[in-house]
Amino acid sequence: MKLIIQIPCYNEEVTLPVTIADLPRHIDGVDVIEYLVINDGSSDRTVEVAHEAGIHHVVSFKSNRGLANAFAAGIDACLRLGADIIVNTDADNQYYGADIEKLVRPILDEKAEIVIGERPIDGTEHFSKMKKRMQRFGSFVVRVASGTDIPDAPSGFRAYSREAALRLNVINSYTYTLETIIQAGLNRIPMTSVPIRTNPDLRKSRLFKSMATYMRRSAVVIIRSSMMYKPLKFFIILGGLVSSVGLAFVIRWLVLYIQGLGDGNIQSLILAAMLIMIGVQFIVAGLQADIISANRKILEDVQYRVRKMDSEHGQL
Repeated sequence: MKLIIQIPCYNEEVTLPVTIADLPRHIDGVDVIEYLVINDGSSDRTVEVAHEAGIHHVVSFKSNRGLANAFAAGIDACLRLGADIIVNTDADNQYYGADIEKLVRPILDEKAEIVIGERPIDGTEHFSKMKKRMQRFGSFVVRVASGTDIPDAPSGFRAYSREAALRLNVINSYTYTLETIIQAGLNRIPMTSVPIRTNPDLRKSRLFKSMATYMRRSAVVIIRSSMMYKPLKFFIILGGLVSSVGLAFVIRWLVLYIQGLGDGNIQSLILAAMLIMIGVQFIVAGLQADIISANRKILEDVQYRVRKMDSEHGQL
């Protein structure tokens, strides 16, 4: 059983040694533990520091491509290196290294294919009240969208079995955390969470400039993932809502007409007709998107088989 712990990095020469020193060297049930750094176009000594700290593998981008791309490149590299379990952790030492054993245990016991670390949000001092509320709200929305019960969706501390990693697809270029949970949930991949600990904050988060930016981008990811994996349901709900508003205007006009006031409110009928037509168009779009989704599933299965054969060559 081979475990590879991957660490996406962007200018982490200061925090990376602390993170690596905190990683486990032995876990019961795991024969080999290796570390992999994804250098996301760092301009400092991140790569040199990684080698000095004993990192086994390094994947480097010539320019900064973002966290989601770094994560996906790490997954691909770990598969090629023969990993049976892949753990993703942050380079800022946010997560408690010893809790990696908690992450991989459900996979070793064959109880789950993906395990998400649940941070103590309420007890994390460097999280503002607004951030705590938004984290909880965002996780709730992801649970509804994915049909899962993962309490801490934005957590980047997570473990994947080889089978789950082979089926991962990261389309969004901003962050992988929400999209991969929605994808796994809708594809019925067994997933669970475990409570984990966090370390004191070594630096401020660089993933987003403001809470408003994070919320906006996260909303786009959730909506896009829902449209991609459950298009018919998404567009039928959207079309139903729009058509319902149109029907409400029809009922309003009928009430006014019965009262003898219909002639002066003909605009209600015009608006109702427009809304009902838009709603029907959404439903038709959903039917078309559902056909496209069926083709996507076929392509994903082909990609899974190709990726599996490619990773069996064991070359980075």
